[in-house]
Amino acid sequence: MVIGYTSGVYDLFHVGHLNLLRNAKGMCDKLVVGVTTDELVQYKNKVSVIPHSERMEIVRSIKYVDSVIPQENMDKFEMWKKLKFNIMFVGDDWYQTSKWEAIEDKLKKVGVRIVYFPYTKGTSSTLINNTLKKLRNE
Repeated sequence: MVIGYTSGVYDLFHVGHLNLLRNAKGMCDKLVVGVTTDELVQYKNKVSVIPHSERMEIVRSIKYVDSVIPQENMDKFEMWKKLKFNIMFVGDDWYQTSKWEAIEDKLKKVGVRIVYFPYTKGTSSTLINNTLKKLRNE
């Protein structure tokens, strides 16, 4: 059985999130999704619009997702120790960044393959949030 893993904030859920989850499920037997806790979202100096428990429920309801867990820290190797996933899915906005090259090297040593999916151009939770802020201020 091939276990896949991906993680994200999944705030203001949009088609880019859906595309990533659909594509990931197509490459594994079981897809586990980590949903970033409200506390961890602050690492980006942001605050999520949708509370963590609700984001977990939204992601859990997607038919491509087999299991949802809280993502409480950024350590992907620690998550691998818990889940023993075979493949990890990441947006290609992280491709060839020094951070992800280091993560990829570490996971490769335990047989994990990293797949980078194209970032959905033209949509993001940040863009949606900024648009909503502008609308509120008009």
